[in-house]
Amino acid sequence: MSTDATPIPTAHLPLQADAARVAFVGAGPGDPGLLTVRARDYLAAADVVVVDRPHQAEQLRAWTRDDVALVVADEDGRALGEAARAALLVRTASGYADPSHLVVRLVDGDPSAFNGLAAEALACRESGVTFEIVPGVSTAWSVPAYAGVPLTGHDAGGELHMVNAADQHVDWALSVRDDITVVIVGCPEDLIAALRGLAGAGRDGTSPVALTQHGTTVSQHTSVTTLDEAILALSSGSTDCPEASVAVVGHQVELRAELSWYETKPLFGWSILVPRTREQSQSMVERIAAYGATAAVVPTISVEPPRTPQQMDRAIKGLVTGRYEWIGFTSANAVRAVREKFEALGLDARAFAGLKLAAVGGVTADALREWGLEPDLVPEGEESAVGLLEVWPPYDEVLDPIDRVFLPRADIATDTLVAGLKEVGWEVDDVTAYRTVRAAPPAAPVREAIKGGAFDAVCFTSSSTVRNLVGIAGKPHPSTVVACIGPATAKTAEEYGLRVDVVAPEASATALVDALAQHARVQVAQAQADGEPVLRPSQRRTTGRRARSRR
Repeated sequence: MSTDATPIPTAHLPLQADAARVAFVGAGPGDPGLLTVRARDYLAAADVVVVDRPHQAEQLRAWTRDDVALVVADEDGRALGEAARAALLVRTASGYADPSHLVVRLVDGDPSAFNGLAAEALACRESGVTFEIVPGVSTAWSVPAYAGVPLTGHDAGGELHMVNAADQHVDWALSVRDDITVVIVGCPEDLIAALRGLAGAGRDGTSPVALTQHGTTVSQHTSVTTLDEAILALSSGSTDCPEASVAVVGHQVELRAELSWYETKPLFGWSILVPRTREQSQSMVERIAAYGATAAVVPTISVEPPRTPQQMDRAIKGLVTGRYEWIGFTSANAVRAVREKFEALGLDARAFAGLKLAAVGGVTADALREWGLEPDLVPEGEESAVGLLEVWPPYDEVLDPIDRVFLPRADIATDTLVAGLKEVGWEVDDVTAYRTVRAAPPAAPVREAIKGGAFDAVCFTSSSTVRNLVGIAGKPHPSTVVACIGPATAKTAEEYGLRVDVVAPEASATALVDALAQHARVQVAQAQADGEPVLRPSQRRTTGRRARSRR
């Protein structure tokens, strides 16, 4: 190797400033689930998050500290210029005395594709502010993938050109060949100019184009057209094309008909009402998101301590002194109530030594496991008092040294479990561990959305959720699909004048969402067989067809 090459000069490094360190973090294309693990770690450690638009940080609140400061790089609602953004970032970092503090500069997609990265990073360097770059999922790669458009063929032939629509110096003549796939990312005005430049350079006007808006979110929409038609649609303003929309030009677009996977999910785009406490709704929310829908959690009950805690105090004392053979948990709230009482009394999970633990179902069992306790008894079938009784062993005076069961439950719990245990020989201490009271009504816009049909479906997980939702917000609109976790809940819904469309085959939150998704699949198949447009329930409410058949 030659040693005559001239070395590249390195600029003098400025002295490190007494300031917070800056991390340019890629937020991905829109779906918070596409945040990298490292990005989440940085957001969790951030003292300040600097964004271009307020909604960016609000969507990521789940990964930031409650006391994190939010700085928006705009002025009176208008985006700042490149130099002003750089100055704002340096000024924000300089507000801290040392690099133990962290300022996250959150950017869409991947920082390497961010127009302002060079200017803002150079400004940090010149001011002695240390910085680092955390790559993210690129909008240019991920949005076509979510649209079902592979960027290379199975034979790996052809070329791929990635273009920032804002770049006014692109030589479009290099991208006119028919075997070249062109990916263009930008806002509406820039996309129009870019596509016109490509057509003007000689790209065939009939070249297939996939135009995706709101990519990787549940609002994603992809239109398949031609280059000439895409230019006309964007120019006329007939497409809802926000910032960071993506246009793919080339024959790879033709594969979307077979490979579209995201926008064809059974609940894609649905808005689903979950009348449940936020603590109890996590598994449902995640399942709903997996089917391409969004969940709106509206608490219908509030969990409060019992009015007289003495009964609970005596039961916990009896638990410690060996009064019980079993303790039966019929809800995650019961686990939480006992755990809080333990902590208040200075006890921990070791006090359960020698006790047998029963859980009514998977969610309750998971709540015990979070506490470090493994339940001895969980029904494999119906997750209810009846299901728990089916597997609970009868009292045996030879095998069971103690004949008493501790049941910490809600104040409104039924007597089914108590009566059943007594029938098979057990003595039962049925103790009120917590009270359930009706929650405050949701905000007026939410109430109007419920009654007006803005929600596509509602998932009821108990009879009390039906009664309380109707009590605090009114009846769901006739077009809203009503899904119930079991026959008892369905009966209550019908008593309140609701038509039940879906009943889960087993009493679990995930089974309920799965059953709703299957219902949606059937509806889509029926609409396609009838030659009708596939519409969400909220879109059908204006036709009157469903409303007439509902009540």
